Amino acid sequence: VPVSSHQAFPLPSLPRKQPTVLVVCGPAQNGAIGLVCARHLRIFDYEPTIFYPKRSPDPLYRDFTTQCEKMDIPFLSYLPTEVQLINAAYNAVVDAVLGAEAEAGEGKEPCAAILATLKHVRIPIVSLDVPSGWDVEAGNSGGISPDVLVSLSAPKQCARHFLGRQHFVAGRFLPYDMQKKFELNLPEYPGTECVVAL
Repeated sequence: VPVSSHQAFPLPSLPRKQPTVLVVCGPAQNGAIGLVCARHLRIFDYEPTIFYPKRSPDPLYRDFTTQCEKMDIPFLSYLPTEVQLINAAYNAVVDAVLGAEAEAGEGKEPCAAILATLKHVRIPIVSLDVPSGWDVEAGNSGGISPDVLVSLSAPKQCARHFLGRQHFVAGRFLPYDMQKKFELNLPEYPGTECVVAL
């Protein structure tokens, strides 16, 4: 995921001198992936900030949170509802709010308020796996409109409706038996790349 962010938004191309990225994490698996993404963004010299309002009690997710804290990645205590504050402070937003578990809570707080805010930001949004608020199969049903989509393992059916500027797949290490079972036709990954642009 951070490699695709680096490809979509290389450090020299960012409009602000500081390479700030806001990573918005939900309470389930997609939020945990967001935490891992933030950690890797830090390694690649970006300056991530995390908003993670509903922390999971899962020990693995707690470990991811601790790793981010030990890397001095700041956590916001609230998400500004005035979107101009977000637009002014960050170069991009990583959407790790709902993902494929969208049916688990678009209308529930804090997810509904987060989506209401993210729908109005003017900086680029990078969605992980499934844009928040989208139906996994049908596509956008009132969710956000990301500039970049990073499909994890393989594109979900809703990716057919993605109209943003770049779509990446991060699934190089998907086991062959799983690829066969689901009849996945994954792209070739060049060299040692873990992501590929579609």
